[in-house]
Amino acid sequence: MAVSGEQYISRIDHLNNDVWINGKKIEGKLSNHPAFQGVLKSKAVLYDLAISKKDMFTFKSPFTKNDVNFSFQKPETKEDLEKRMVATQEWAKTNLGLLGRSPDYVNTGIMALAGSSLLFKKKNKMYDANITNIYNRAMENDLSFTHTFINPQVNRSISYIDTSDNIIAAKVVRETHDGIIIKGARLLATQGGITDEVLVLPGGGNYVEDCYIYAFAIPSNTPGLKFICRESFVYNDSEFDYPLASRFEEMDSIVVFDNVLVPWDRVFLYKHFDKAFNIFSETQFNTMLLFQAVSRMIIKTEFILGLSESIVQCINISEFQHVKDKMSEIITALEILRSLLLSSVHHAKLNDKNLMIPDSNPLNAAINYYPKIYPRLVGIIQLLGGSGLILLPNDKQFNSPLRSYLNNYLQGTNSTAEEKIKLFRIAWDLCMSAFGTRQTHFERFFFGDPVRIGMGLYSGYPKERYIDMVNKFTTKT
Repeated sequence: MAVSGEQYISRIDHLNNDVWINGKKIEGKLSNHPAFQGVLKSKAVLYDLAISKKDMFTFKSPFTKNDVNFSFQKPETKEDLEKRMVATQEWAKTNLGLLGRSPDYVNTGIMALAGSSLLFKKKNKMYDANITNIYNRAMENDLSFTHTFINPQVNRSISYIDTSDNIIAAKVVRETHDGIIIKGARLLATQGGITDEVLVLPGGGNYVEDCYIYAFAIPSNTPGLKFICRESFVYNDSEFDYPLASRFEEMDSIVVFDNVLVPWDRVFLYKHFDKAFNIFSETQFNTMLLFQAVSRMIIKTEFILGLSESIVQCINISEFQHVKDKMSEIITALEILRSLLLSSVHHAKLNDKNLMIPDSNPLNAAINYYPKIYPRLVGIIQLLGGSGLILLPNDKQFNSPLRSYLNNYLQGTNSTAEEKIKLFRIAWDLCMSAFGTRQTHFERFFFGDPVRIGMGLYSGYPKERYIDMVNKFTTKT
């Protein structure tokens, strides 16, 4: 059943996950560590909101009749998709769309996999039952997941095959009566170490050996599982100095499997090339994740529009033609995303598993468009803010004898200096800080290599009827 924010944080603290940062293992509660305190509180808000507004954020479990999170619901009608869209966006509004891996993201993927459970059925194996059980357990206990499906970036050439005796990419090193033993590493687990479980999917590259073909979900505190974190972008806990990073820094980690035992009942794909190759398309995993992602991207773009207009009004630059032109770019991006999302719902269809699946074409267009336009959107904020994004006093300076100078020289058109600096520090944190730069990089590569995304859109898009249009015209002339 749906859990509260306090229950979620307590559960993560009690897992005692093996998390490393700055070369040291974190001891004690993760929720007390500066690198995770803010994001855990922000996630707790989501869980509390789900309990306080059950009609919007929960549905009745078909098994227990408990109130469970909306992200686990299998959509059967367009109304179900619309409800999912609204709930996703209301959750995203609490974090301005900056939590790219809010719990509903991977939960949606778990739901899609379970919705196509028969795909994983294999003779003498219970893989189809396993993914169903993983889904049911996650739904009934309101579990959160990180996920990983990227191999370490050692050699990205097309022909490269990892044959090193020194294991790099995580692989099955042996089978036992109890399960498979995994050794090696995977990238790039966002929020790795601060979720209940880890979903591990087939990695990219050439599936030349069975030992690399697997999919499973295990608890984050499984023995031998380590999360090695990058540097934290929470440089201090001041919400004045770092208004976004202090709240929404998600953290990314390397997932190390040091001879990790994965029980057989946690495995739902193993040694099956065709299923590994088609898992994302045949289960509609990608399409459902894109539906969640584009819903969130719209909220993030709304935030960018509001932030940009606030800057315009703060320093009174609305009458400049180039400013109006730049603001129109943001508005256009927002309306394009909204239209693509609504189109995906309007053209949704039931698949052969009786799931209502959004039209993938507009969603694929959106994920091809946003990585290109997002850097431009934050670039517009930089251009609007100008030098105001450089000279930004911090909290300590406002609480010093210098305050009178700052109040006089840094005020806005209709705002005090402190109000103006608070606004501009939000803008700086979004587009110029380490946190903001990571946000831009995250959106650039959100669903993979942008060039491959474009190639996939071209290759998969149905173009025949448009060719027929041309052919019919040419035969008439």
